[in-house]
Amino acid sequence: MRSNFTFALLATTALLAGCRQDMHDAPRYEAFEAGATVGDNRASRIPPVGTVPRGWLREDEALYTGKVAGQLLDQFPFAIAHADLARGQQRFNIYCTPCHGKLGDGNGMVVQRGLRQAASFHQDRLRQEKLGYFFDVITNGFGAMPDYATQIPVRDRWLIVAYVRALQFSQHASVNELPPDQRAALDAAATAGQGSTTAKPAEKH
Repeated sequence: MRSNFTFALLATTALLAGCRQDMHDAPRYEAFEAGATVGDNRASRIPPVGTVPRGWLREDEALYTGKVAGQLLDQFPFAIAHADLARGQQRFNIYCTPCHGKLGDGNGMVVQRGLRQAASFHQDRLRQEKLGYFFDVITNGFGAMPDYATQIPVRDRWLIVAYVRALQFSQHASVNELPPDQRAALDAAATAGQGSTTAKPAEKH
């Protein structure tokens, strides 16, 4: 019995001796710790003047802020193709519909379940707002709405803005704003529809 106890004690001692903290307490400098390696006694080096972290260069003010010289932009900083609009719809459905609803009327699911009413994109004030305003709100938040700068990349934010504008046009566009060929097709369809509902004259016997 005594020999078993002695063996267990020796094994425990050997195990504890092996549990060293060398890797945990490695000889390294912590952030902002003083260090004697360089003459200014700073362990954390100061980046050279003019350097920018990779991915953080923001030369295009319009693209990254939705503004030019502090004024809201009223045009897109790049061309919007049909595929871009489809991407904007997809991102809108993911990030925006819970509050604003699929129609952009502010009646999303969280609103239906009792949370604060979201803004409708179809109110006059927002239909008249510049494109840069929507980009700025997505980027920085506004009122009860948080910012989405972390969740949504810059380009996708612009594509969401494009889709919001498309939603607004879908509810308030005038026939006069259609391209001539599409308006002609619409007029032709309307004329055909009216002809099909016109009663035929009674036949004489």
